[in-house]
Amino acid sequence: MKGSIITGAIHGFLAVALGAFGAHALEDILNDYGAGIWDTAVQYQMFHAAGLVLLGILMSKGIFGAVKQLKWAMICFNAGILFFSGSLFILAVTGIKILGAITPIGGVFFLAGWVLVIVSTVKYAK
Repeated sequence: MKGSIITGAIHGFLAVALGAFGAHALEDILNDYGAGIWDTAVQYQMFHAAGLVLLGILMSKGIFGAVKQLKWAMICFNAGILFFSGSLFILAVTGIKILGAITPIGGVFFLAGWVLVIVSTVKYAK
């Protein structure tokens, strides 16, 4: 509950900081392709940071009886940020194309997290 809100806030903070870093400190380093990859990483990190905060609120308010599923969704969102956004940040800076093979793993974690939110809503929401 509290952990989800804290990790969401940390990821939100980092998304803003990394977005600014990419726009300013890396503007002469990244080409258009790399800048686009960087922006995608920042966007997905921020989307799922907000999702983590929402999960924490749902768990703390007892809105769903599905705290266990929502905790797994939290884990999936955190893993998704690490694999999806993390691999894209590194790819944008290094150009190592093989990192593109890691990115879909993060996407699967994101999808699994959202499925867990859907399942817990259908199963437990009153």
